Amino acid sequence: QVELVEFGGGLVQPGGSLRLSCAASGGTFTNYIMSWFRQSPGKERELVASITSTGSKTNYRDSVKGRFTISRDNTKNTVYLQMDDLKVDDTAVYYCKATHRVVTLHFWGQGTQVTVSS
Repeated sequence: QVELVEFGGGLVQPGGSLRLSCAASGGTFTNYIMSWFRQSPGKERELVASITSTGSKTNYRDSVKGRFTISRDNTKNTVYLQMDDLKVDDTAVYYCKATHRVVTLHFWGQGTQVTVSS
């Protein structure tokens, strides 16, 4: 069982920045591909970014490319999402997900609210 706890959400003006953190416990962090998803009211949850277990490869949805950066610190069992030049459309609950790289197993965090508004 892996527990994921997100931090760093809040209210920010358009053009501003936030950094989300997701701390993992209870498992071997390097066995998991880590991802950030988001969900806004009335919409399906969507993948924002993902990073391989070693951090060697990352993937982003088109709408956040060049603005968001996913990274991980395997010594701290933590994954980050640096969000710059935030837009109103980025408003959502952001969720951290751990996906095992071998077996069919995944875990979700509880989510953190990000609101972009003037």
